Amino acid sequence: MIDPTPDSEIPLSFENQRAVVSPWGGALRRYYLMEADGGETDVIWGYSGGSQKKGGQGDVLIPFPGRVAEGRYSFEGQTLQLERNDKEGPNAIHGFVRALPWKIREVQPGRVAFDISLDAETYGHRGYPFSLAISVTYGLDHRGLSCSFALQNAGRQAAPVGVGFHPYFTVGTRLIDEAEAKIPCAKYLEFNERLAPTGIICDAAGTEWDYRDYRRIGSRRFNHCYVDLERDEEGMAIASLRQGVHGRAIDIVMDRSFSALVVYTGDAIAAAPRRALAIEPMTCATDALNHPEWGLKRLLPDESFTGRYLVRSGRK
Repeated sequence: MIDPTPDSEIPLSFENQRAVVSPWGGALRRYYLMEADGGETDVIWGYSGGSQKKGGQGDVLIPFPGRVAEGRYSFEGQTLQLERNDKEGPNAIHGFVRALPWKIREVQPGRVAFDISLDAETYGHRGYPFSLAISVTYGLDHRGLSCSFALQNAGRQAAPVGVGFHPYFTVGTRLIDEAEAKIPCAKYLEFNERLAPTGIICDAAGTEWDYRDYRRIGSRRFNHCYVDLERDEEGMAIASLRQGVHGRAIDIVMDRSFSALVVYTGDAIAAAPRRALAIEPMTCATDALNHPEWGLKRLLPDESFTGRYLVRSGRK
């Protein structure tokens, strides 16, 4: 099999649904619907070809999502330093795997599975001396688009783990300002000027950042890590985006593995600011390597961690 390149892509289809994924970064590059007239309706704001990616579109964020303040953290007596690769400040951001070639384990018309491994020897020099076996699977069926992950600690010591995904959603508005969002979270992290958490958790209730009921996004500049997710009777947390009361709508349905949600209006994307809304399911909050109580998973040797989110679209 030819090694993946940044331009490698695999199409998926089920009924009128289409998706494009890539073994480069294990990424979700596009998700859209085919209309009866032959038109295409985007659900996820996407791209084709590695050079066309904007603002982390569709990235997989492992073994830590979001930022790590100063790239520095401690775990079980070790003080570790990650590469400071954040353009917004001297932080580490979004893990390692989004710019690596993954192995293709399975391909079907409506399903694909990718695998990748991180080894302690290689990544220890980059501040993460732990070994992981990682799998991400995308699938289309009657419910919509699903994305599931599975991680296993392949090393001999406990490993700190966080998982995140970075899709941007659109309901057809020219700018995301015109859409309405529903974010099922009662609290969010306070960030400093470098977009790293201060350690303070803010109450969203009654503030301009309270989106537990649908509200217009307007000119608000979201770059927030929400926590304290509200769940339905089945334990699912559901974030939504819609084009007005009777317009197109998208739900992002997250299982209990996800405990945080980053919402970002893409203001720093120079080529296309505020074109779509990033709603990023994360198993832990930003900088959880320094705040393990914010959902960081401590995986013992051979222990596994799994989770899944679903994207469904329709009208409200």
